[in-house]
Amino acid sequence: MYVERIPNRNSPPAILLRESYREGGKIKKRTLANLSDWPAGKIEALRRVLRGEAVAPTDQQALMLVRSLPHGHAASVLGTLRRLGLDGMLSQGGRQPAREVALCLAMIAARVIDPASKLATARVLDGETASCSLGAVLELGAVDEQALYEALDWLIGQQERVETELARRHLKSGTLVLYDVTSTYFGAPGQAWRIQRVKFPPRQGAKPPHRESSLGLMEVTT
Repeated sequence: MYVERIPNRNSPPAILLRESYREGGKIKKRTLANLSDWPAGKIEALRRVLRGEAVAPTDQQALMLVRSLPHGHAASVLGTLRRLGLDGMLSQGGRQPAREVALCLAMIAARVIDPASKLATARVLDGETASCSLGAVLELGAVDEQALYEALDWLIGQQERVETELARRHLKSGTLVLYDVTSTYFGAPGQAWRIQRVKFPPRQGAKPPHRESSLGLMEVTT
C-alpha cells in the first residue's frame, strides 16, 4: 500500500490510498480509500507508517516528560492558611526572608496533609520527587531536610513575635484558654544516640543518655 497524490487541473489534488497487484502478468493498482479530506499531518504520518519509518521522533532530546501532580488538597490547605493570615504573619509584610517563610508554610501544610519526618516531607516538596503540587505552588524548587531544619531554626527566632501577634488576634478579656502538656523521649541508649540538634533538659529521674521533649497544646474558645 502507498499514498498517491493525483493532480486536478481546476481542483485541489486528490490524495488516495492505493495498493499494487499483479494480474495476468501485468502490474495494476486499485484505490482503497480517498484521503483528500485528511489533514496534511495525518496524511504524512500514514505515509511514514507505510514506508516503515518512525512516526514520532526517536531522539530522546525531542521528548519531554510531562506529569500532573495532585493539587486539590494542597490548594485547600494553603488557601485556609492564607485566609487565616498566617503567611502575612510569618512574612511580617514582606520584611522576613521569603524562602524561610515559604518553607515554614509548606511544613505546616504538609503536616496537615500527610504528617511525616523532615526527610519524607522534603521529598514531598522537592520538585524532582514531589507527590503533590505543594512545593510547586510555593515555588520552592529543590528542597532537602537540611533546608527544612534551617527554616525551623529561623522560626524559633520568630517565636515571641508570632506568639504576640496570635495573642493580639485571639485572646481578649474573658477568653477561655485550655492548655495541656505531655512529654516524650528522644534518642536511644548508648552509642545509638545520634540526634545532635535536639537538646532538651532531662526529666527528673530520667536515665541518661535519654533526652525529653515537652509538647504543649492550647485551645482558645470564642
